[in-house]
This record gives sequence, structure tokens and C-alpha cells, in this order.
Amino acid sequence: MFRWLSLSAVIVFADQISKAWIATRYQLFDSEPMTSFFNLVFVMNSGAAFSFLAGAGGWQKWFFVALAISVCAWLIFMLRQHTTERLLSVALALILGGAAGNLIDRLRFDAVVDFLDFHYAGHHFPAFNVADSAITVGVALMVLHEFRRPKITPV
Repeated sequence: MFRWLSLSAVIVFADQISKAWIATRYQLFDSEPMTSFFNLVFVMNSGAAFSFLAGAGGWQKWFFVALAISVCAWLIFMLRQHTTERLLSVALALILGGAAGNLIDRLRFDAVVDFLDFHYAGHHFPAFNVADSAITVGVALMVLHEFRRPKITPV
């Protein structure tokens, strides 16, 4: 269990350090082109993925805080149940670290710091952060784990 929680802690640390660096280097809504398809930006997202419920008036903060705490508790429970399943445990640890990183932002700032902005031909993917990336990779690994699991045929 220690190694999986350590992986989650590394994700939280990398997420919080990267967000602190952005917040000290840029003003809110600043954007700096890095390549022809990638910018560093500084935005605050009070909603969830793709700014879902961002304009809901403030109640969503506590909804997302409660949801994140519940998800983190469930992920820790699942990690305890599956510590020997490497792929699933990595997936759960990445999701846990990402959820905890964004939870810290919601408690500190009432919103999540996003700063990675990918774009193509004038179309921008919604800005995201290290925690969001860890959650996405974790979910993808969880799906891969399910595809690789032996199928049990009912008798």
C-alpha cells in the first residue's frame, strides 16, 4: 500500500509545485506561446471537467469538494483491496493523486488552477493541469486493466 500512496503523493507534489510556479510567474488569464500548438496559460476553473458548472453561483465548490473526498476514500479502499494488482493499483494511485491535487485547489482557491493549453487551427482544447493528466492516464489504465482481465464465463 505504501508504494501506491507514495505514487499518489508524488502526483500531488508535482501538481501543486507546477500550479504554484504558474501562479507566481503569470497573472490570471496570461498566455505565453511555447510551440505552434501549445501555450502556457493561467486560468482558474470553478467548475469540473470542461468547466462544467463553472457559472453555477458557488454551491458547486462544496459539491465538488464532497465528491472529491468521497472518491478519494473509495480509491483508498480499492487500493487496499487490490494492492497486488500492479496495473489497477497504478491506475487507482494516479486517479487518487489527481483528485487530491484538485481538491487542494478547491479548498484553497475555490477553483482549480489550469495552465496547459493545446490548440490546433484556432481551436483550443480546454486548459488542464498535472492532476487532470494523472486522472486521465489513470482512467485509461483502469480501462486497459479491465480489457486484460480474464473473462469469467457463467456456468
